[in-house]
Amino acid sequence: MASALTKEKISSLRDQFKQNKEASILTRTVTKNGIHAASYDNTAATRLNRTFSIELDTGKVTNQKHSGRCWEFSMLNTLRHTFAKKYHVKDFQLSQNYLFFWDKIERANIFYQNIERTAQKPINDREVEFFLDTPGQDGGQWAMAAGLIEKYGLMPASAMPESYNTNKTDEFAEVMDKKLRKDALAIRKLVANGATKEKIEASENEMLAEVYRIAAYSFGEPPKKFDLEYRDDNKKYHREVKLTAKEFYKKYFNKNFDNYVVVTNSPDKPLNKLYSLPCENNIIKGRTIEFLNVDMKLLADLSIQQLKDGETVWFGNDVLQQLDRQAGFLDSNLYRTEELFSINTKMTKAERLLTGEGQVSHAMTLTGVDLIDKQPTKWKVENSWGDKIGKDGYFVMSQDWFENFVYEVVVHKKYLSKELQEILKQPAEELPVWDPLH
Repeated sequence: MASALTKEKISSLRDQFKQNKEASILTRTVTKNGIHAASYDNTAATRLNRTFSIELDTGKVTNQKHSGRCWEFSMLNTLRHTFAKKYHVKDFQLSQNYLFFWDKIERANIFYQNIERTAQKPINDREVEFFLDTPGQDGGQWAMAAGLIEKYGLMPASAMPESYNTNKTDEFAEVMDKKLRKDALAIRKLVANGATKEKIEASENEMLAEVYRIAAYSFGEPPKKFDLEYRDDNKKYHREVKLTAKEFYKKYFNKNFDNYVVVTNSPDKPLNKLYSLPCENNIIKGRTIEFLNVDMKLLADLSIQQLKDGETVWFGNDVLQQLDRQAGFLDSNLYRTEELFSINTKMTKAERLLTGEGQVSHAMTLTGVDLIDKQPTKWKVENSWGDKIGKDGYFVMSQDWFENFVYEVVVHKKYLSKELQEILKQPAEELPVWDPLH
């Protein structure tokens, strides 16, 4: 058991530190340059060269700026790549603002449902605390974006461009957090006082009207119809007038998201099982967030098959681990802090998830892979942080980083074995709100 820090114990710590002959040199180096600079592996650029045996042509990157909309950007990237290939428009942009607007309305609506459902639980209950923690947050999952598109369609960026508040969402999130928490208290009070379902629903409708007003003021109200205008890569002009968002989606994309599955590698729980995360669903009676948990080699193989067929891959990861943001490098041995401090911080992927060290913090898009002797060595990654970082916004990810810090990919079900496809037909095991995949 740990005991109080006595004078003798502190003296022992000092003596142990002085026994290191390099202590003074390393102290000067680290204090002057920082831990990352002092531990940086300069050979990373060699092993992360930007040559790939499989590389899709995907054009200019997007920029989510100061927002947490990566899940949405990555989804729209995969769709615009398909549009670019089919209609020969390399850098066509879809409206991120449009989907974000409806996500805020839908997410507030399901928040009210969750608060009403848990109203009789203590306010410090783990599930209630989860809903009250960050009700106005930006983060999300692939299935959330798919559900929004199925319900509301898509529109080009020109029809509903970005606004100040989509490029920088913290002010909007601050207002929404305060409002939704106050609304939660009101709903809990109504339930506690035995209010009728009609009265509770009427109150929630008034609250939702206020949410709509906040979103419309902040992002602009989505147009009911718009004109589609673009010039293709052959300079040919195209125009179609008075399209609705759903008409545009069905005519130009019409992707059946039911044909896709989120394949995850979460070794803290049994593999070859289907899991769901209902606490993060964003649409009432909408698409459910589900994961098929498999081993990491299969997850990589499925991604490679889809890339070989010319389709980019949405993937969830822990981007802040071993990242050189400016160079666009993702490598597990990028910062050799263990060597610098003579410590051992290694954990398995399961241990990182169980302790909170590992998390799904970001979504990006796989656009290429380098295969040597049929084995992946590095991956080309399209990020949504603009073109001023990496190489024109593209990152390089080593295979060891992929294995350590990639948690999920979205692939077509046709690549799955018959056994795994059968698992998809079984009821999913619900994960609690505290599961690290949330």
